[in-house]
Amino acid sequence: MNRCIIVMVLLLVTATSVLTACSPDDEPITENPVTPVPNLEEPGNNDNSGNGNNDSGNGNGNHENNEGENEMNRNITVRVGGRSFAVTLEDNATARAFTALLPMTVTMNEMNGNEKYHYLSENLSTDSNRPGTIRNGDLMLYGSNCLVLFYETFSSSYSYTRLGRLDNPSGLASALGRGNVTVTFETSNN
Repeated sequence: MNRCIIVMVLLLVTATSVLTACSPDDEPITENPVTPVPNLEEPGNNDNSGNGNNDSGNGNGNHENNEGENEMNRNITVRVGGRSFAVTLEDNATARAFTALLPMTVTMNEMNGNEKYHYLSENLSTDSNRPGTIRNGDLMLYGSNCLVLFYETFSSSYSYTRLGRLDNPSGLASALGRGNVTVTFETSNN
């Protein structure tokens, strides 16, 4: 009888912990999500940051250069331990908002033997959908502030906003290890 009670309690504790981290009920409710915007130079700002591009509204601005200001660098690097992984970001508002937060170094928590997650301090805009299959190397946002890096491929019915994907996730699982891990996200120069 006592064994049965102990087994039931252990099952209840295990089920509770599995269902609470990044669960569908965990999505924060926000009326106005914060969307960080890259710090673009405003007209009349005298800080050129040494780039030599000071179009102060003289009327001969190049349209092609103006478009480049709004384009985001879709390449970032994920560093964990001694390994670096190139990531190509999606061309969406969530990925642009995420890029504005970089560089960042965070502790990512282990979840289910297939992902690492970290709650961001800010909410990002979302456009979530159910991908059906999560792939090794997917970088996604759960809810509006739960950053998730997947290191296994599996089926899922959860909804995520896609941020990007590692170009070559080979070795990601071994680099991340089994427990919580420190991960750095930073923009790439190429």
